[in-house]
Amino acid sequence: MNVNLSAIPGFMAGHARLLDRRRYDLLMGDGDAASVLAALEGYRNADGGYGWGLEPDLRSPESQPGAALHAFEVLEAIAPATAPQAAALCDWLETVTLPDGGLPFSLPLSVSAATAPWWAGGDHSTSSLQITSISAAAAHGVAAHDPAVAAHPWLERATRYCLDAIQALDKQPHAYVLAFAVHFLDAVYDTQPRAAGLLKRLGAYIPADGRVRVEGGTEDEALRPLDFAPRPGRPVRELFAPEVIAADLIRLAGEQQDDGGWVVDYAKISPAGSLEWRGAATVSAVKILRANGVV
Repeated sequence: MNVNLSAIPGFMAGHARLLDRRRYDLLMGDGDAASVLAALEGYRNADGGYGWGLEPDLRSPESQPGAALHAFEVLEAIAPATAPQAAALCDWLETVTLPDGGLPFSLPLSVSAATAPWWAGGDHSTSSLQITSISAAAAHGVAAHDPAVAAHPWLERATRYCLDAIQALDKQPHAYVLAFAVHFLDAVYDTQPRAAGLLKRLGAYIPADGRVRVEGGTEDEALRPLDFAPRPGRPVRELFAPEVIAADLIRLAGEQQDDGGWVVDYAKISPAGSLEWRGAATVSAVKILRANGVV
């Protein structure tokens, strides 16, 4: 597995947004939490939520549940540092949480241009397991080092909703619902007694090769083993044979392009979003490869 690390800074300079350049520097030990937070602040609204394209295919300025996930990812990456923005984000999420404890897939948009149709046409009145589970999973990642998030009532409500909604699944869910629910169960595995049994149940929906096609996506769009289980030593890794993970690490490393970055296989919605996804995907790829001892 040959990864050309020396080509990545140049790729990031030419293709990535400032936030992902700062995230990459922090990941590689060259940056600092304050610089990452300063870049994240440009996407933050006065209500404590995030918008402005923090989710690259959701360009509208107002705060959205879909952007909260990405904010929590950044707030987890700065560990062990904490930031008051994390608890403030939980405060905002509490204001848009529905009575059953779930988040709507999206909220009404003031600007629909350059936004993916699934965000623009999202249901505002029904809880979405897809968006709630991945947001809660990311929040639990922050909670591991931030007591204010760990004790926040929003996270408790969201956790209970996700456990109940996952338990109620009686057929194979959409690929992204499956992957995000698996991430959530892995995140709460050590604290929620129901998580082990539910993770085993969901694992039955993942084929032996770990490849799950994304229904309604592009022709080649699929989720792969490392999309479900990016980190070694976690319970979710037990759903995959070691040779499946090894083969997927070879695949991921081999997908580095000649320009130094990685690409995504899902639909390209806007010129800005297409560039931004490549920068984000490159940070994600290097993060996974580093966690698995490849680079």
